[in-house]
Amino acid sequence: MTNHDAEKSHTPETPENDPLAPESISEESAPAPDAAPVDRTATLEAEVARLKDHVLRALADADNTRKRAVKEREDATKFAVTGFARDMIEMADNFRRAIESIPEELKTGGDPLIVNLMAGIEAMERSLLKNFEKHGIKKIEPMGVPFDPHFHEVMFEAPVPGKAPGTVIQLLEPGYVLNDRLLRPARVGVAKADSAENGGSSHKVDESV
Repeated sequence: MTNHDAEKSHTPETPENDPLAPESISEESAPAPDAAPVDRTATLEAEVARLKDHVLRALADADNTRKRAVKEREDATKFAVTGFARDMIEMADNFRRAIESIPEELKTGGDPLIVNLMAGIEAMERSLLKNFEKHGIKKIEPMGVPFDPHFHEVMFEAPVPGKAPGTVIQLLEPGYVLNDRLLRPARVGVAKADSAENGGSSHKVDESV
């Protein structure tokens, strides 16, 4: 064996000439490094905030629906007798008309028949109005107060010295409310500016009312 053969036989195997060594991966075929990791904490926080907002909105909608249902039920209870109440108002008007239709001289004349008749009619009127209030029906009788379009209906305007324009100066017919909801407006006359400034008066105020 020659020296050259001996050196060759003692040359260690290298990866390049070792048939069992794994193949090296070239830089060109190596996979690219992973992209920057997504900030999962921020993503989860945003998702939690979105779901929390959705839940809060759903709860608010449910609460509003519940409140509407409660109010509708209460209104149905309070105003179920609206039609009946309007009919009863006519009865109250008739009691008042009956009382006012009796001449004053007969009321004070001392006739027992008239006195007893008046007492009976007035007692029935008081009882009716008392039961009205028991069931939430209240009478509106404005006088000397500013006109309120929500509860009053103007039937005429007239100048009255010392009264500011828009002040109720005469009650023609009382109004009624049922649990603060208007059944019938009070029909009234109101003061207006002096007739000298507006071309004359169109209605004379009944001072006796």
